[in-house]
Amino acid sequence: MSDYDQDEQNWQQSMRDNADDDNADEKWTGSDGETEESLSNAMVPASEYLPERIYLLPIHNRPFFPAQVQPLVINRERWEDTMRRVGNTPHHTLGVAFVGDTGVDNLTHESFPEYGTAVKVHKLQGEDQQLQFIAQGLRRFHIQRWLSKKPPYLVEVSYPREPVDADEDETRAYAMAIINGIKELLPINPLYGEELKHYLNRFSPHEPGPLTDFAAAITSARGGELQKVLETLPVQARMEKVLPLLRKEIDVAQLQTEISEQVNAQMQERQREFFLREQLKVIQRELGISKDDRENDVDTFRDRLESLVVPPKVLTRIEEELDKLSVLETGSPEYGTTRNYLDWLTSMPWGVRSADQMDLAHARRILDRDHDGLNDVKERIVEFLAEGTFKGDVGGSILLLVGPPGVGKTSVGRSIAEALGRQFYRFSVGGMRDEAEIKGHRRTYIGAMPGKLVQALKEVEVENPVIMLDEIDKMGQSFQGDPASALLEVLDPEQNIDFLDHYLDVRLDLSKVLFVCTANTLDSIPGPLLDRMEQIRLSGYIAEEKVAIARNHLWPKLLERDRIPKKRINLTDAALKQVIEGYAREAGVRQLEKQLHSIVRKAAVKLLENDQQSVKVSVKNLEEFLGAPLFRQEQVLKGEGVVTGLAWTSMGGATLPIEAGKVHSLTRGFKLTGKLGEVMQESANIAYSYTLGHLAEYGADADFFDSAFVHLHVPEGATPKDGPSAGVTMTTALLSLALHLSIDRPLAMTGELTLTGQVLPVGGIREKIIAARRSKIFEVILPEANRRDYAELPDYLKEGVTVHFARRYQDVAKVAFG
Repeated sequence: MSDYDQDEQNWQQSMRDNADDDNADEKWTGSDGETEESLSNAMVPASEYLPERIYLLPIHNRPFFPAQVQPLVINRERWEDTMRRVGNTPHHTLGVAFVGDTGVDNLTHESFPEYGTAVKVHKLQGEDQQLQFIAQGLRRFHIQRWLSKKPPYLVEVSYPREPVDADEDETRAYAMAIINGIKELLPINPLYGEELKHYLNRFSPHEPGPLTDFAAAITSARGGELQKVLETLPVQARMEKVLPLLRKEIDVAQLQTEISEQVNAQMQERQREFFLREQLKVIQRELGISKDDRENDVDTFRDRLESLVVPPKVLTRIEEELDKLSVLETGSPEYGTTRNYLDWLTSMPWGVRSADQMDLAHARRILDRDHDGLNDVKERIVEFLAEGTFKGDVGGSILLLVGPPGVGKTSVGRSIAEALGRQFYRFSVGGMRDEAEIKGHRRTYIGAMPGKLVQALKEVEVENPVIMLDEIDKMGQSFQGDPASALLEVLDPEQNIDFLDHYLDVRLDLSKVLFVCTANTLDSIPGPLLDRMEQIRLSGYIAEEKVAIARNHLWPKLLERDRIPKKRINLTDAALKQVIEGYAREAGVRQLEKQLHSIVRKAAVKLLENDQQSVKVSVKNLEEFLGAPLFRQEQVLKGEGVVTGLAWTSMGGATLPIEAGKVHSLTRGFKLTGKLGEVMQESANIAYSYTLGHLAEYGADADFFDSAFVHLHVPEGATPKDGPSAGVTMTTALLSLALHLSIDRPLAMTGELTLTGQVLPVGGIREKIIAARRSKIFEVILPEANRRDYAELPDYLKEGVTVHFARRYQDVAKVAFG
């Protein structure tokens, strides 16, 4: 046993021996040893034996005063030992001291003030992790010496005298002011119950000390202010500090009462108004002067027209329908039909337009914020806005954004709307087979509704929104009509000034609307419809652009959506490039987003299961998240009769190796494989005929094909392939076979060939250059007629690429074979 424990035990034993009989007989039994009567005089400090050594308990909310009786709840685990030791003392006295906001973990003996209150502990009870007891305030104490500076805290204390000022009249006046203040506070604050009135009656102006402490205890002053009151020993000085606090409490209570009275008055006024209105309705109904639903509907429609600038012809139609509505019975079917028709007519934004924001710098900021890459597209949009600035309006123009899936066509349309400061509405026309979706149903049909364009105008509430028609290349046809033909009137600037919706049956001006259409290909769009639109091509992204898009947009969006802090998942740049090269080679970034999402999901599992602070995704462990790469580095095929071509598909550009081989010399023949379309088969036949007739010109054996059965194959035979751009490539493969020469360097080519050897232009130059760069091919042969298309490409695509332009096939052969 330590010296401290021995000293404490001896002290406790001596206290037990010297205690009064009443105290010695009192048992630490919780609720059995006390009654309500024993606590009824708790507000009057009892004459108790006050020990010189007491245990300390910190309190945080506010100081405890000698004139208080209050339940306290403390943490069982931390203070159970202290309360057990207090229970073993015969006096059951505990010291409580206010430590303010000091946390339990930071609590030291220096956190305790010098003054506190000695309290007697009653009815100690334990429940779960808490201890609860009733504390009866006894007297102030002053800490003289610390006996234990760690829990359980033990101190040696003194109980200072509380001198009363010699001027009894002034002290008595202060006491009367405090008593009157408490009495004034009681009726206006329901928090102070009737029992306080009984306690108050026990106080006397002749005992100002307990009275002052009681007044301080019932105020809601801050803990620091109350601690100063507790430390003030002279009674009159203490009363001078308490009286302002009590006065402030009265003012706050009066203000609260006034607010409550105002709220109650408003509620009563509203209830009164409600009852009066209900009575008025009953009186009007009895007298026959109240409005019915029909008149309310007419008034509603007329109120809508007040803020609109309705064309005269439309206004005449509305007035006719209103007159009809006013004579119809509300229960008739025609009433509902007419009411719905008027509802749509008066919901149109006649004459309501939003102001266009023709700030090119603002437009550039919006486009750069939302999109990385697409510099030529963004520049084209800025030119479009600049033209509208001089013209005064950008309405009446129809933009067509063409590109592979996932390159950002829809988001570009949304950015255009934001840059202009216009409302944006999007609907997809993909798979639409009914022209009524565009031009509406006639009102003779049950369930008739206006078309999508009228619905869009009603929702955006302006005449000049940006309306996006998504997937315009995927519209269908059926017995219900041809939606593409119905769009001709909508998208023709010369006709849509008087667009006629079958449901409304009045002319709408769509010339202020900016239409933005999207498509993957142009092949399925009817010529007359395509002729009405300005085309803006969005080609695929190269790897560098995808890295920027992933870093700036996709990755932050995924982390924010899953609410994962950025620092918890570290995706290295090398790993991101590997994701792009090995798992997401499509022209757009939709597949890239899916792969990144897969990384986030698997990383989240690791963070939770392994209790890790962060996860690092690098090239070394990338396969743990995504599995084996879907794509390997494309090997450029080499050898006799093997040539790499460039092709365009709806998914972007692609390299297209073509192989020509001699099967045998028994007979002459030519065979094609590779699931080639009709156009590509014609290109192969032209290439075979041209090569057969010009072998000697290129130094080959003129009789080579006379006894050779030649097989021309385009790999990936399960994939359909078609188009006119492979003629040059097929001819080069056949010539390589006849010359017994192979192209031993990375070289790709594209171009259409005629029987006379002319190299004709092809499309998709940008996509084909991107495909060549993706396959690490930096030498390309293009038709001379495509020189202009190549010159318009951005510099970062042309960097490091050597391009040969060919007018005739002789130019191609010279580059390929020297």
